[in-house]
Amino acid sequence: MKIATKYIVVLGLLVSLVSCQENSRPNYQYMPNMYEPIGYETYQESDAFPNGKQGQLPAEGSIPRGDFMPFEIDNTVEGFTFAKANLTNPIDAADIDYDRGGELYGIYCGICHGNKGDGKGKLVSREKILGVPSYADVGRAITTGSIYHTLYYGKNTMGSYANQLNEEERWQVVAYVEKLKADLEK
Repeated sequence: MKIATKYIVVLGLLVSLVSCQENSRPNYQYMPNMYEPIGYETYQESDAFPNGKQGQLPAEGSIPRGDFMPFEIDNTVEGFTFAKANLTNPIDAADIDYDRGGELYGIYCGICHGNKGDGKGKLVSREKILGVPSYADVGRAITTGSIYHTLYYGKNTMGSYANQLNEEERWQVVAYVEKLKADLEK
């Protein structure tokens, strides 16, 4: 009997503790700085930083981390025309790896342009994208520079691949596209 009484008393205490809790009132904050941080305005005057401002500009001429290199030719019609006429592949002919270029082409380009460059990729055959011409089309007159410019900036419905392919990989794909174009024109 005494054991049952103990259980009833403990149960009564638990019920009273739970029933007294107010969820509308906030709990205690043990470390309020973690909940209410001090906000700093960007570029505000502050003595916490060497130049007196919180945000600091990158050094002039610096390049963002990764393999990104700026492209000097603009994303304009004039820039495209200039690239088409003047841009050449900086990779030596002996260093061009058609296997690697073909692999990258298959990953990024083949889905629309087709594995042979005939403009009959899976998305075109399923009519998800229309109007992808063949590399052998006479009206296109693609060159090394126009291919690279298009890979870098994109054109029409084709987006840019500057973030997916580094500079060397883009040139490998350019060489592979030129090979496909030559094979189609035979």
